[in-house]
Amino acid sequence: MKLLKKQRGFTLVELVATTVILGVLAAVAIPKFIDLKGDSAQASVKGIADTLTTAGNANYATRSVTPTAGFASIKQSCSDFTPNLFDSKVLPDGFKASGASSMISGNNICTLTRKDSDGSEKTADFVIIGVN
Repeated sequence: MKLLKKQRGFTLVELVATTVILGVLAAVAIPKFIDLKGDSAQASVKGIADTLTTAGNANYATRSVTPTAGFASIKQSCSDFTPNLFDSKVLPDGFKASGASSMISGNNICTLTRKDSDGSEKTADFVIIGVN
């Protein structure tokens, strides 16, 4: 007499429990991944703003040592002076500097703004040390 093999498989309860667990994990993980785009856009604006602060500090040091070198920033606006800090004399596409309309000697806080394709804006502040 041949014995019939018992078929094995997952029960309905096991399948439902697995589906529920996967659904909960997806509901928690998907928003985290979606927000990464916004975080990376903010990080790019912050990175360029930090670069502008560093370039402004280098300009201040150069101008302090050799008054004919570098760029005078006093009485210029943030938007007019900031492109001088780039070799190309222009900000990267989509970026705009604003802030002090007439910089003074010492620290001037300027704001870098980038408008995203979805219409949202990312901003970061940077400091330009005013120098004659």
